[in-house]
Amino acid sequence: MKGKQYSVKVYETSVGDEERFISFFDANYILFKDRLIVVQGELSPRIEEYLKSKSLLYANNIEFPSSRSRQDIQLELEEKQAKELKQQEILAQEFNKLSSRLNNNLKVQDNIVRSGQEVIIEGDLLLLNRINSGARVETSGNLIITQAVEGDIYCNGNFMMIGNSPKANIIFNGVRVDNNLLQEKLNKIELIDNEIIITAILEKEINWA
Repeated sequence: MKGKQYSVKVYETSVGDEERFISFFDANYILFKDRLIVVQGELSPRIEEYLKSKSLLYANNIEFPSSRSRQDIQLELEEKQAKELKQQEILAQEFNKLSSRLNNNLKVQDNIVRSGQEVIIEGDLLLLNRINSGARVETSGNLIITQAVEGDIYCNGNFMMIGNSPKANIIFNGVRVDNNLLQEKLNKIELIDNEIIITAILEKEINWA
């Protein structure tokens, strides 16, 4: 799919008196020949024919989103910051719950695991960067991954934490994990009484186009 984005100047108007409308655009044609003219309300055949004859670009009855005020933008930023703080609190609480189940030989790695690379760890691993396609990470213990995963994951611990990763190949205690069950921003996978349990920790944000 290919797309282009344009910055278009728009002039919004309505037709009250047709003669005045035509006279106005005749007098100011040079100003509007490169703009999109949005006519709100009824567009008569006469006005439509006039706009076509002048090769003016026009649309009828289009509603544009209203511009946001500085106060609205500030409020949105504050809400976003509050949500991020809440997420950090949830993560801290979750890590505290799981800390007793982490072994003393916890290893922390913050570099990208690149395609063709293997990371094999005896014990627990906290991975702070992404795992590229074609890479492999294997732990005998628990595994926490904070970034995107596209490679192969083998975890043999009691739990692992991973985000929405539709391209990952995840094997937890010898069982392949269905990626469709990992829909949220952060998910916890546990082995409880020989049963794999998946719990959403942080919900994924939805972006409306």
